[in-house]
Amino acid sequence: MRRTVFNEDHEAFRGTLRAFIEAEVVPVYDEWFAAGQAPRDFYYKLGELGVFGISVPEEFGGAGLDTHKFEAVIYEETARAGVSFGGSGVHVLLALPYIKMLATDEQKKRYLPKFATGEEMWAIAMTEPGTGSDLAGMKTTARLSEDGTHYVLNGAKTFITGGVHADKVIVCARTAAPTAEDRRHGISLFAVDTKSEGYSVGRKLDKLGLKTSDTAELAFVDVKVPVEDLLGEENKGFYYLGHNLASERWGIAFGAYAQAKAAVRFAKQYVQERTVFGKPVAHFQNTKFELAACQAEVDAAEAVADRATEALDAGELTPAEAASAKLFCTEVAHRVIDRCLQLHGGYGYMNEYPIARLYADNRVNRIYGGTSEIMKTIIAKDMGL
Repeated sequence: MRRTVFNEDHEAFRGTLRAFIEAEVVPVYDEWFAAGQAPRDFYYKLGELGVFGISVPEEFGGAGLDTHKFEAVIYEETARAGVSFGGSGVHVLLALPYIKMLATDEQKKRYLPKFATGEEMWAIAMTEPGTGSDLAGMKTTARLSEDGTHYVLNGAKTFITGGVHADKVIVCARTAAPTAEDRRHGISLFAVDTKSEGYSVGRKLDKLGLKTSDTAELAFVDVKVPVEDLLGEENKGFYYLGHNLASERWGIAFGAYAQAKAAVRFAKQYVQERTVFGKPVAHFQNTKFELAACQAEVDAAEAVADRATEALDAGELTPAEAASAKLFCTEVAHRVIDRCLQLHGGYGYMNEYPIARLYADNRVNRIYGGTSEIMKTIIAKDMGL
């Protein structure tokens, strides 16, 4: 059936983006994969293309489009080509909503022009070595100095996507102790300059998948953060984090659907070209049935992803709906990609084939942004259970 989520502007952007990927990413992607990250100068190219400025207000150098549909096109086109844009996804999907929602006019003037060009790349640091989904248990602290001019940041973060190349990181830290009534009280958000004294990047983590995404450990030892770089109000960070989780989970859901769609494309192409017992693999009934079943699941995931996109753009995507979309699309992608890899036989296990990389990349979708179990808890609570 015909999709209605995208218009002519989105499709024109798709054409430009597809040509860019073919020219600037596909020829060098194996090098990025081996290096474990995309090169820093690639992000300047994304800035020149306008990818980072789509939702940045015009007065700060962006296009001022209040929509996530161009991001959706990026998910589809990178998955279709079997590539990624490195760790830059958090720059727009995760960091930008906090800047737009919390930054003062003075902060936006300082942050957004360089954000749009890629001159300053942003990441967000929530997870700590001892706290995953339980953000209320974070130990990183930010204490206000006696003269009130800056905060002193101490602690550590891990699993920080984009952490190697980041120029600015939104760091979540405790500015007050939790109360007996509310463990979530006392968390604040700060825009931290990665060149600050006492700020250090630890290991670039060796992950199962997402090999071109730079993911790092961060450490803060008496890092001075000017009070001018506090985002929003002190001690309200947990509320802010919860407010933006819907868009984050939408991104994971849509990305997972796009991966599943790409997997069917890769498998269809492979079975049409691969010959066994004297005929193409695509001629066997089992192959046809498997791909037909996968296509049906992708169609369903597409409908869920598109509906969530429309709701998000309208400001109507609830936490439970976002959780439902993430749960459904990531579980569908898990099943579809596994079955499509099986159709590749032994070659599906080789990293030179995009299906193998897709299989590894996809696994984290059911973990980050809240595990599938957390999504079920949110949905059940919304059901009154």
